Amino acid sequence: MHEEIVISGFGGQGVLLAGKLLCIAAMREGKHVSHIPSYGAEMRGGTANCKVIISDDEISSPVIDHPTIVIALNTPSMHKFEPKMTKKGLMIFNSSLIPDTPKRTDIQIESVKANEISEAAGSLRAANMAALGFLLKVKPEIASMSALEEALDEAISARNKQHNPINIKIMEAGYKS
Repeated sequence: MHEEIVISGFGGQGVLLAGKLLCIAAMREGKHVSHIPSYGAEMRGGTANCKVIISDDEISSPVIDHPTIVIALNTPSMHKFEPKMTKKGLMIFNSSLIPDTPKRTDIQIESVKANEISEAAGSLRAANMAALGFLLKVKPEIASMSALEEALDEAISARNKQHNPINIKIMEAGYKS
């Protein structure tokens, strides 16, 4: 397995945390990982993204030109990364915020109502967790849900650990959706 993943959305949607969690979960299961968060003006409301590679083999370069998986949490992210995807790649888009559907016919397209799942499970701010749970439902070879849930303890700061139970609940709801 070798997946080149882009997670993208507005600054503040937790895309960088989502990438970090995926990497930690995959590492816990013995996979090789690469993680490149994108910082800058996007932290003030523009489009932020995180590039993650998860592989059974060593990773020769962390650069992703043509992602195999894109998780788009907002419309600008979907429009930016859809044309760059590999054929037969996987596009997961947040249909809570993205009214249109990806146009390509040579990729697998999955929608997840990430904001609605998050809100129904008790938080307005954890669409990223719903999207991660959904990703592992569609691509279970990336990491297990238990590894992803355990990664929260490592990735979340001490002052925010009280949110871990709700984050787990939302991940599981995304997985079951």
